[in-house]
Amino acid sequence: MEKVLFGSKLEVVFLGTTCSKPGIGQRSRLRFSRQACSHREIGSFSSIGFQMKISYSISRSSSEDIDSTAPEKFLKSDSSIINGSKVAACMWPPPRGNYVLHAYEDEYGGIIIESERLPWNANAFASALRASLSQWKVEGKKGVWLKLPLDRSEFVPIAVKEGFKYHHAEQKYVMLTYWIPEGPCLLPANASHQVGVGGFVMNDKNEVLVVQEKYCASTFAGLWKLPTGFILESEEIFSGAVREVREETGIDTEFVEVIAFRHAHHVAFGKSDLFFICMLRPLSSQIKIDELEIQAAKWMPLSEFVEQPSIQGDNMFKKIIDICVARLGKRYCGLAAHQVISKFDGSSSSLYYNVVEPQDFNCQGT
Repeated sequence: MEKVLFGSKLEVVFLGTTCSKPGIGQRSRLRFSRQACSHREIGSFSSIGFQMKISYSISRSSSEDIDSTAPEKFLKSDSSIINGSKVAACMWPPPRGNYVLHAYEDEYGGIIIESERLPWNANAFASALRASLSQWKVEGKKGVWLKLPLDRSEFVPIAVKEGFKYHHAEQKYVMLTYWIPEGPCLLPANASHQVGVGGFVMNDKNEVLVVQEKYCASTFAGLWKLPTGFILESEEIFSGAVREVREETGIDTEFVEVIAFRHAHHVAFGKSDLFFICMLRPLSSQIKIDELEIQAAKWMPLSEFVEQPSIQGDNMFKKIIDICVARLGKRYCGLAAHQVISKFDGSSSSLYYNVVEPQDFNCQGT
């Protein structure tokens, strides 16, 4: 859209990119004054998500300052204040209910609505959403994915009213879904697990790297434990373990093996939890704690660490330490990470498995 202010008259030019009639995409002009709106019919758009270019100038004294945000304000509201003059946002043709939202089809016959091309106006969105759902039903589409960013949060109740369900939310958006066919919804559910890691790090003095957390349950107050944390999005298990140890203690390490992992259910937010115990080799020794999360950290003799009442009194903790000690004595083998490429998706991934070769002196079976 191009807006040029000539005295008290505002000229608006719509540049449509998707039209239902040949030749409609050519430049058409809508003229706005304070009280009147003249127009020339430009046809029926098949989509309200057309791209707009905004610019304006003014034929007044150069001493007057222009509000640089005026065009954006004008777009998002029914009227705009430009240099103290209120200009009515009179538009023609008026919004109709036959616009279809910009979207593309996924590989499963579903629809993904393009969130970056949603309309700004809530009424226009509501009309377009109803029309879109009607068309997609006729076309035999299946699931519809609607991602609403924070600046479109007022669209959430509109989508829910049309039958959309919450799927998941992140800091900057909420994802909603709509299942068109009769019968149960076959769309995949939100992620069911969170993944945590713990680092077992021992130096050449037979000392284990341990921490005391600043915030923990009263039953664990004073407990010296392994550094632990959560895996980040798109992060490998082995690199996440190395990162967490470095962040909490300042110690650099390299990954050796996954010693064991625990699977628990109904943990944080009702999700299941996978917790991987990783053996890491220290590359440095100077401790520098993360004072926001960690109360203290130190190298602790293995025997002293194992004898803590909280370790001896907990079957899972004790078993984990027993396995780590067995690995140090070469009486147990963990899972090493191997990079493999699958023809299924063509991408590289980490496969964790145990390979014991005759010449492997670092890991010998029992």
